[in-house]
Amino acid sequence: MAEITQRDGAWSFDGEAIRIVPGRDRNVHVVRQALGELTVPLVALAGVAYEPGRKSGRLRLRLREGADPLSQATGGKLPDAADPYQLPVEPDRRDLAEYLVDEVRQALILEQVPAGPCDRYVLPGPSVPISASAGDATASFDGERVRLDWNWKTEESKKSGGPRTILLPDLEMVEWVPAAGLENGYLRFITAKATATAAPKYDPHAVVLYGFKKDPLMALVAAAVMARMPHPAAPAKALPAQPPAPQPPAPEPVPADARPARGDEGAADHDVLLRRLRELGDLHQSGILTEEEFTTAKQAVLRRFSDA
Repeated sequence: MAEITQRDGAWSFDGEAIRIVPGRDRNVHVVRQALGELTVPLVALAGVAYEPGRKSGRLRLRLREGADPLSQATGGKLPDAADPYQLPVEPDRRDLAEYLVDEVRQALILEQVPAGPCDRYVLPGPSVPISASAGDATASFDGERVRLDWNWKTEESKKSGGPRTILLPDLEMVEWVPAAGLENGYLRFITAKATATAAPKYDPHAVVLYGFKKDPLMALVAAAVMARMPHPAAPAKALPAQPPAPQPPAPEPVPADARPARGDEGAADHDVLLRRLRELGDLHQSGILTEEEFTTAKQAVLRRFSDA
């Protein structure tokens, strides 16, 4: 067992998974407190590193692409303090951090865990029901529907429509973008029926984020929703087998009584055969006869010409 415990939190590795427990210190970010204890299986890891610093170091997990709904939702844009897969390391814990890194790396090699992307979520994402208040709304998700309740900061035109409810099957995409500089961020739920989207300030399917400390809590709602949507890299479902196409009817043989008697200089026989050729051509052009069936029937008619 490799383990490191300090005020900011504790990590331990038992050979199969890393257990992450946030610290109880009041300086621990609200996102890590809201997530609570996490268990990261070895198969979700692409790597681990200890990054030394002048005063303190940092442990950092690198997850496989697509393994974690939270990482998928945030795209690596969570603030360091809110990122549950980072741990500031106090100077006197450096040896413990390096030992944990060595143990995890050795296990990854022994278990031959691939570093490539996943086609399913290995981590379950935040539990539901979940709710977060930030920006101009409160976003809630119960596992089946998203509800957006507006507050006093909401643009009047958006608020006038009342609370917004979005069913999970109607969702096509979830976007979480943090505020940066003078630009606001947003959490947006895009439905399959949407043909265009307004600016988040006016979009009744979006929450505007102003860059405050609680904004990353909206990323937890986004991750909880995405965990219950189809994985973006999941193999496409095979289409149901189509019934076999109906076979075209076989060409009608030339009736025996339509053949004129020999001795009439073959004129009547030729007329019948020419008419039959035209009929076969029409059947072929309309798609009733395949190319192969048309060729076979035509050759049979032509043989009658030579016998006439």
